[in-house]
Amino acid sequence: MAKRRQYLVRTEDSVAETVRGCVDLTQHGHRSQWEADGRAAKRTESPVKFILSAAYLSKFISLEDAVYLGGGRREVEKKGGGCCGGGMENISHPPMEQLQDLEYCIDSNPPWVETILLAFQNYILMLGTSVMIPSMLVPLMGGTDADKIRVIQTLLFVSGINTLLQALFGTRLPTIVGGSFSYVIPILYIIRDSSLQQIPDPHERFLQTMRAIQGALIIASSLQIIIGYSQLWGIFSRFFSPLGMAPVIGLVGLGLFDRGFPAVGNCVEIGIPMLLMLIGLSQYLKHYRPFRDTPIFERFPVLICVTVIWIYSVILTAGGAYSHRPTRTQNSCRTDRANLISSAPWFKFPYPLQWGAPTFDAGHSVAMMAAVLVSIIESTGAYKAASRLAIATPPPAYVLSRGIGWQGIGVLLDGLFGTGTGSTVSVENVGLLGLTRVGSRRVVQISAGFMIFFSTLGKFGAVFASIPFPIFAALYCVLFGLVASVGISFLQFTNMNSMRNLIITGLSLFLGISVPQYFNDTLVSSGHAPVNTHAGWFNGFLNTIFLSPPTVGLIVSIFLDNTLEVEKSKKDRGMPWWVKFRTFRGDNRNEEFYTLPFNLNRFFPPT
Repeated sequence: MAKRRQYLVRTEDSVAETVRGCVDLTQHGHRSQWEADGRAAKRTESPVKFILSAAYLSKFISLEDAVYLGGGRREVEKKGGGCCGGGMENISHPPMEQLQDLEYCIDSNPPWVETILLAFQNYILMLGTSVMIPSMLVPLMGGTDADKIRVIQTLLFVSGINTLLQALFGTRLPTIVGGSFSYVIPILYIIRDSSLQQIPDPHERFLQTMRAIQGALIIASSLQIIIGYSQLWGIFSRFFSPLGMAPVIGLVGLGLFDRGFPAVGNCVEIGIPMLLMLIGLSQYLKHYRPFRDTPIFERFPVLICVTVIWIYSVILTAGGAYSHRPTRTQNSCRTDRANLISSAPWFKFPYPLQWGAPTFDAGHSVAMMAAVLVSIIESTGAYKAASRLAIATPPPAYVLSRGIGWQGIGVLLDGLFGTGTGSTVSVENVGLLGLTRVGSRRVVQISAGFMIFFSTLGKFGAVFASIPFPIFAALYCVLFGLVASVGISFLQFTNMNSMRNLIITGLSLFLGISVPQYFNDTLVSSGHAPVNTHAGWFNGFLNTIFLSPPTVGLIVSIFLDNTLEVEKSKKDRGMPWWVKFRTFRGDNRNEEFYTLPFNLNRFFPPT
């Protein structure tokens, strides 16, 4: 006797339409039954017709797969007994183009008080990178504590300008633009230049090194401006697919793992309580509303946790808890470790060429161009993640190129003002969009105002800059992981039952972590990276490329995705979903999210 299963298919699109089909799973199926069911489905004009026709073409196809291929939200119930099995299987999480579990999207705004607090929270979060990069590089350049705080002020000031430009005229996504670690390798190459190392006076060496970095940034920014405004990056983005970009976006978060728990471990008495408190408030108490209707623990977990743990660390420092600890522990834990407050002026307004006229060197500029390329790739992944966390569509090629172009102008401003590093999208602030469930553009614009304001008031800015770094590292553990998971979520649009897709995803993720780790280990153990020729600019260029996890991941994933069984795998790669977001007019929602303000689209029409 033939084994039979009875399926009840319900669709949210048409709840009233219920189609019952008896599927004969024997080797000789009854096609007449399929034809009859197919005609019935056609009359209903329901997505169920696709299921029936797919099953008709192959009697071995599973109904679950047919439902998935049909699109939309479906619930499939299996009814039967004996050897046919029984029970229910609910497909309650279909692929979704936009996240639904957020309170405010890119164009909606919280109340003003809430908006200002959220903006200040973004400012506090971006301080970690803005303080760490100058604190690491300025002493190597020969600078003093006064030079360090001045560089921090300049970086904050230019970051505020770049964030405002990007939110108004760039991608228009709610992203913070701040200092980038991608530029550290070429900057170290400049710092170690023999002509600069021979300068005996430390302050003069600092000034000459800063001018050399400025010149390299100015030249390298031209590459990013050309790639952006010529639409070259938009053309290259046509090779992207959900399968190819998922590892890249994932590595934007995972590739920063060394700034997470390893830094927390440098001061566990501060880092561990911070991490546990952040998870507890933002996840377990997120629905608790002690004041009115605002879920304060979900909206402001960073502000609350940083304030509490910062006060706790001040008490530990004042009580002498670190007086007899190793220097490394004191540098990580103490709130008075860097003399930032005493060295900061009350008021200082950064201005272009404040360190003197930039100097230009071809080798320095070529090495810096590698950091620009890495920054473009990392920012692309961050933009894709931010669009999803802001309930927007993926930025089309034109918008992506526009954002890269404005980011190039941001690097030009970095060079003119002398921030000591280039700029890119702040990954931690992208993660904060998801943690607070607020993707409002206005929040980021006001946050840019905080950056500019506090950068000119040196003493006040230095107070916030004295927050111990393990506090930020605990935040990074959650926020970088959230960005990584957003990247992995793009795999929902692909067929992960395909061995081809599994190989591409796994290899891209593994090599994206393994290759940079090899380069980093070699750099730490031997004092130089694996590429070590007599041409310093060549070493800096290649080592910068291969020390970036998202860059390595993109090279592997995009190459394999566009060379392995391309024609046969269009649907498996997720291209039917992705292709409509390639052009500005491919989806009606793009105009809502990415149209320029002040009616500027009339003068700069989408291409």
